[in-house]
Amino acid sequence: MSGFQVLGPNKAAPFTLRAHRGEGMVLLAMNWRGGKRPPRNFVGFAIQFHEPGSAKVHDVFNRIAFLKPDGTVDNTQRPSRLSPIQLFRWVIFPKNAELPGEFTFRVEPVFMDTARKLSFGEPQEVAIELARETYPGVLNATFTRGFVSSQAFVDRFEVHGPISELVPEVANTGLGFVPTHPDAAEALPWMGFEARSAILEVLDNAVADQGAHVSVVAYDLNEPEVVERLEKLGPRLRAIIDDSGDHGGPDTAESAAVDRLVASAGRDNVRRQHMGNLQHNKTIVVDGPAGQTVLCGSTNFSWRGFYVQSNNAMVLHGAAPVAVFAAAFENYWGNDNKPGKFGATPSAELTALGLPGVDAQVAFSPHVKRNALLKTIAEDIGTNTKSSLLYSLAFLYESGPTLKNAIKAVIDDPQKFVYGISDKRVGGLDVQAPGGARVPLHPAELTDADTPEPFKSEPSGLAGGSAGTRMHHKFVVIDFDKPTARVYLGSYNFSGAADNDNGENLLLIRDRRVAVAYAVEALRICDHYEFRVNQQLAEKKQKILALSVPPAPGEKPWWDKFFTDPVRVLDRKTFA
Repeated sequence: MSGFQVLGPNKAAPFTLRAHRGEGMVLLAMNWRGGKRPPRNFVGFAIQFHEPGSAKVHDVFNRIAFLKPDGTVDNTQRPSRLSPIQLFRWVIFPKNAELPGEFTFRVEPVFMDTARKLSFGEPQEVAIELARETYPGVLNATFTRGFVSSQAFVDRFEVHGPISELVPEVANTGLGFVPTHPDAAEALPWMGFEARSAILEVLDNAVADQGAHVSVVAYDLNEPEVVERLEKLGPRLRAIIDDSGDHGGPDTAESAAVDRLVASAGRDNVRRQHMGNLQHNKTIVVDGPAGQTVLCGSTNFSWRGFYVQSNNAMVLHGAAPVAVFAAAFENYWGNDNKPGKFGATPSAELTALGLPGVDAQVAFSPHVKRNALLKTIAEDIGTNTKSSLLYSLAFLYESGPTLKNAIKAVIDDPQKFVYGISDKRVGGLDVQAPGGARVPLHPAELTDADTPEPFKSEPSGLAGGSAGTRMHHKFVVIDFDKPTARVYLGSYNFSGAADNDNGENLLLIRDRRVAVAYAVEALRICDHYEFRVNQQLAEKKQKILALSVPPAPGEKPWWDKFFTDPVRVLDRKTFA
């Protein structure tokens, strides 16, 4: 297995290049060499890559271009050799990222003369493997794309039909919904990305393994491909399905799913549950002769969970994690809606998952006072963060002051890099984004009716079944660049309710490869929404977004802020 962080070897290049392996993506981070600043005619980076075993050159494109000589906008999406990337890091999604072997990325500095002619400097190249599984046969971190509101979605799919033809507008109609969009066969896998394929693969393998027994805990359950596979398991399935709030009524998709699973698995194998508040787990445990697998994370088994929201799903292999998750299932089953009794079981304690070569633990909620974890997590964040804190936390606004104060303490330390997002505005937590201004990143309040040139209007996230939370992750990455790197993740919302009332799972993984994967995910989501904020600001000012040309005497070059603004300086140095 190749390295998950690779440094470009060319010492003759005027910049350094570091590649960070993500899941189905790669982060390229550049820095000007030797603490120097670029020349004033430096106008960005050109990026190209080769797939494993192929000589074909793939260009990385830029949606922003230089203005035409007459001052009008160029609407053409161009290769970065013509429209350079004017940033010091960039996340790339190779179309065939699952290919075995190393991808080779080539980055060149681009310069512009007084006649606006472009030239290229000494390049850097890095080779890095982006194979599908994080640790083959042991652990795989996967993500949904979560980019319904994006130019990529508009370009690929909305031009042929609205999002309402891809996902249902009402969740309770999900089990009977059939997409009518002409690109549905391509769009849904693109939207669901690795998480969708991983979840369906786990279920397909369980169906095929006739000796496998499957235990499922579900919160939302309205995705027909999931329910159809669960039906095929027959009496080999036991399922706990949430009945809190809107899930509990007779006309809900969850109640319809229960009826179908009772018919296939038997009445004694299907149970409704809410523990003290919600049965919020999204777990699948497969115990069979052909394979032992656990699936967990933030991805609900629903249209929104797969295709609209930003989510993650973690796949664990082996007898040890299956035993831990199976024991938790039995403790939920045996302590039906009794938080105090469940909290007293060993499942509520942090327990090693026994993964070879990976330090991973899990604890299940609800907890009791002696094994509650929220305060411990806050102390780890606030006291032990050494270099960086990256997070994507839905429902952070529901967390109490303990966690928010811990995050704020790290934000207020100028020596530490913090980049985070929540689904709604969080009072007192205005994250210092690399874009400069202290702005909370929260997609819930973004509107998309108008976008500046050269961008097209995007789905707002308020139709097509996408009302509500779009950023649904629950993870925190601490010190991704240190040997002590760690990630907290799961269904756990980092709130008092998640700690003490709900059925939840929370994993603590101390592993740099996993931490880097989640760090890249945090960056690409935060960058995406920060850019959309900048789009709105440009539209309000009737400003065209365009690339900068070399400055006139007395003016500052585009890159000046990356060497003068303390936050941007820290960003540039942290990743490169």
